[in-house]
Amino acid sequence: MTTRPLAALLAAPLFMLTSGVAEAHVGIGDTSGFVHGFQHPISGLDHILAMVMVGLFAAQLGGRAVWLVPAAFVAAMAAGGAFGLAGIPVPFVELGIGLSIVVLGTAIALRLSPAVPLAMGLVGFFAIFHGYAHGAEMPESAAGLAYGVGFMVATALLHGVGLALGLAAGAHTGKTGAILVRSVGALAAAVGVSFIGGIL
Repeated sequence: MTTRPLAALLAAPLFMLTSGVAEAHVGIGDTSGFVHGFQHPISGLDHILAMVMVGLFAAQLGGRAVWLVPAAFVAAMAAGGAFGLAGIPVPFVELGIGLSIVVLGTAIALRLSPAVPLAMGLVGFFAIFHGYAHGAEMPESAAGLAYGVGFMVATALLHGVGLALGLAAGAHTGKTGAILVRSVGALAAAVGVSFIGGIL
């Protein structure tokens, strides 16, 4: 019974690493409707890693953080999306996205436990960059709302994946699961460093 969460956690990094290279960014891809909005966060490794790390981080913190941390990310991401749609400049978007993976992965690897408001502020800050990358491609039409809903739903689902893996590891595999979660965080942080290296 305890091997299933372990297998899922082991498979998660492999799934992330076999996803497309960072493609969910400004100026790439078709941008109409719910389906395209939904596909946007799951078409780039950087976004997938960051979203799953938010869920794992929230699960690791436990308590109210389980829902408040992902909710803070989605809310701030919506604001970032609005900035992108309105053409309000946000500097260093790609760097901010890369740093989100490094910081969240490191927080998980080190099992940091900030107060919930601080954790919400941290993920909310990085969510601005992710939202901007999505919103800059959101069409200014009736389909734009559907596109926005699509990328928010996809983000919430990826948070759910991280939450499910983190909670399953904590509930069923004890110390081994905690070590595995921290290892996944370290792996994500390493990928984030590599991504930033590609930008710089």
